[in-house]
Parts: sequence; structure tokens; C-alpha cells
Amino acid sequence: MKKIIQKLCTSRLFIYFLYVFVRIYLLTISVKIENEEEWTGLVKNGKPVVICLFHQQFFFIVRFFRKYLIHSPCIMISRSRDGDIGALLANYSGCSVVRGPSSRGGTQAMEEMVEYLSKPGRFCIHLVDGPRGPIGRVKAGAVRIAQKTGACLVPVYFISDGFWQVGSWDRFMIPKPFSRVILRFDKKIDADSIGTDREFEERRLELETVMGPYLVNHSHERKDI
Repeated sequence: MKKIIQKLCTSRLFIYFLYVFVRIYLLTISVKIENEEEWTGLVKNGKPVVICLFHQQFFFIVRFFRKYLIHSPCIMISRSRDGDIGALLANYSGCSVVRGPSSRGGTQAMEEMVEYLSKPGRFCIHLVDGPRGPIGRVKAGAVRIAQKTGACLVPVYFISDGFWQVGSWDRFMIPKPFSRVILRFDKKIDADSIGTDREFEERRLELETVMGPYLVNHSHERKDI
């Protein structure tokens, strides 16, 4: 029975209905977008951009990132059962998908993402804490992609005044109906000039420092809304 349920939950038909449900559900959410002009301006001028997001806030992009489909977004999603669901949801949302973590031999998935960003007017979405965390830890993948492509890193986070959390490693965030959400893009971080391991770690740590306070487990008391 367990295998039947797992097979049903990963079927294309089920995931499509899940996608439709999520799209309708997110229409109940009030959203305010902040500071999109900087990074969209860069993309319009041919500069590649890596949008950096934590796993726990992936739920939101099904609706909100459709606004940016004109820039041909791509997202890297791990090869796992959860990743299979996420990949189909991303496809239904209009995103191209590269499968496989940027760690563990880096290789093919990294090369595909670098190749994708080599064409002007594109950006990618990168889940910076990898397929299994730990929570709040930015892995090397996003910085490596930016270094190889000359892209800017742009931290993004969602701030909600009402949400639930799933008991997973990432404390996955689901906004409550009729809650208010801020989608905030932070200032860009340049990574194309990295020349040493120390500079690489400085950029990775900078990204982690900027994004960390907006994790749900740190930010649910914030007064930004």
C-alpha cells in the first residue's frame, strides 16, 4: 500500500493537480515585491543573475516567479523523490529545470547551468542549502556558478505574517490563507572577480549572512510586514 501511495503522489497527474491547487491557493495571499528593479535591469542588459533561495521558501515561487518568465528562468533541483515533485512543479510554472545537486562531483548539473546562463537575458534560481541542508548553510554551488559565468548573486526571501511549518529538515514554510507576504530581493553580490579560495569563502559567507536572518525559524518575530 505504501508503494502505491508513493507512486500515486509522484505521478504527473497528481502533481499537475497539486500545481493547480497551489496556484489557486496562492491567489489568496497578498504580496508586495521589493527591489526587483536592480536585478531585472541587469538581466535586461545581458548580465546573468543567480537568484539565491532557501529550500524552506520554495513553495512561493510557483506563483510569484511566473512574473519573470520573460527572462527564461532555470532552476537546479536534486535527483530525489521530493526533487521529482519539485521539478514537475517548476516545469508547470514555466521554469526550465536542471537535475542534480551542484555538489557531489559538481559536474554535469553545474555544466548545464553554466551553459544555460551563457546566453544573454537569462537568470537561474538556486536553492543554496543543497538537497539536505543543514538549514541556513549556504553551499558552494551558487557561488561557483556565479564565478564561472560572471553572474551576480541576488539573495531573495519571503517574509510572511502568518504561516505553517512542515517538520522537515528545512522547516518548510507554507503561508496561511489571506496572509501578507513580502518578496524581497536584496542587493547583488558580485562573484566574477573571485581569484582565491579565501575570496570564494568570503562571498559564500556574505550570502549566508545576508539570507540567514530571514529563515522562518529566525524571522517569524520580525516586524517587516
